[in-house]
Amino acid sequence: MSQNLKDKAVTYLRALENRDWKTARALCAETTTVWHNDGKGEQSIEKNIAGMEGQIESIESMRYDILRQLSQPGEVLQQHVVHVATTSGMRGEVHAAVYFGFDDAGQIMRIEEYANFIPVDGQDS
Repeated sequence: MSQNLKDKAVTYLRALENRDWKTARALCAETTTVWHNDGKGEQSIEKNIAGMEGQIESIESMRYDILRQLSQPGEVLQQHVVHVATTSGMRGEVHAAVYFGFDDAGQIMRIEEYANFIPVDGQDS
């Protein structure tokens, strides 16, 4: 079961990478909440995905490199780096630790992301 949850976490990120918002949303429970360490508090999965969708036009590409995953029943903790390139030429990496909590049906019910953006090639953020 824990490998299945690890795979679901990866599938969710690959859907985001591919701008497949419908698939990403389908992996989540109806009441999924998302929290980031940006000081804005929790938000619904709908609001979170809408925010990503609204910013995606400026993103030329993004790729998730998963460094490690740890799991126990109902939970996955993952470390990854998101390589981001914007249409304006900015390049950077988002170093993140993400917690995925799953319900009994195997749907994502909670996402907590601790992330830090690092510009590449000496660019400022």
